Amino acid sequence: MFVLRILLLLVGVFACATAVIMIKGRPESMHPVLLAAYRLFVAAVALTPLLVRDCRRLRGRFALRDLKVTLLPGAMLGLHFVTWIIGAEKPPAANVSLIVNMVPIVMPFFLFFLIRERLTKGELLATVIAMGGLAVLAAKDFDISREYFVGDAICFLSMLLYAFYLALGRKNRGFASIWLYLVPLYYAAGVFCFVGALFFTNPIRAYSLREVLLAIGLGIVPTVVGHSVLNYSMRHIRGQVVSIVNLGQFVFAGIMGYLFYEEVPSWALYAAAACVVVGAIVVLRSQQTTRDKSRR
Repeated sequence: MFVLRILLLLVGVFACATAVIMIKGRPESMHPVLLAAYRLFVAAVALTPLLVRDCRRLRGRFALRDLKVTLLPGAMLGLHFVTWIIGAEKPPAANVSLIVNMVPIVMPFFLFFLIRERLTKGELLATVIAMGGLAVLAAKDFDISREYFVGDAICFLSMLLYAFYLALGRKNRGFASIWLYLVPLYYAAGVFCFVGALFFTNPIRAYSLREVLLAIGLGIVPTVVGHSVLNYSMRHIRGQVVSIVNLGQFVFAGIMGYLFYEEVPSWALYAAAACVVVGAIVVLRSQQTTRDKSRR
């Protein structure tokens, strides 16, 4: 069962990685914050039948207080999308890539604060190895300057929001059904993004077929599949394991960038990818060893 959950997590990580490839093809007429809102609404609407089914099947297991619990992680996800898009506009790609992948560093603090989940030795070693690879990537191209300070700071805030949102998924794993938790969360996140988009653009206009298909694609693949799998994994796998494996997003994104946009990766990306893969193997082996010992 553990192996199947890890394979599912890898599918989710890959699905999330497709978001950057799709966004690269975004028409200039579609504001990115508004696109994030529509992406979340598409996901919420697509999954609503599952919410209705589970509400009927688990009658009495979902109440208003449960709905309120989904509002905070929904707000965190929505604010993450908005701040990320705003913050990532000016800093170099190396800065943005490094900051978004700092989740394994801050995740242990959120997990301990929320549910008192401590790092194991294997998780600590895997985190050091994986983050060492990112340090190599940053050392090559990271640009520290006053010009990019505000953007870097906003990206860092966005990364904290994302890590908090994932950690809340671990805390809220007691929901009777994943859909009772996720669907209201996606609606809440969509509302936050839509309200944020009103400060940048007018959503009342005719949309092209390309814009509609892009919103649907982002809603189905990286959100319905990607984010849903990440939240499912946070319910059944230790949080730091998920955050380390999730680093594979930039590896998958690098491969797809080469295939679709002929973006040739630098040697630093190969080194970082190798460290992430080794870190993931270390943490997964440590988890399997722990599980085997507990069965004896």
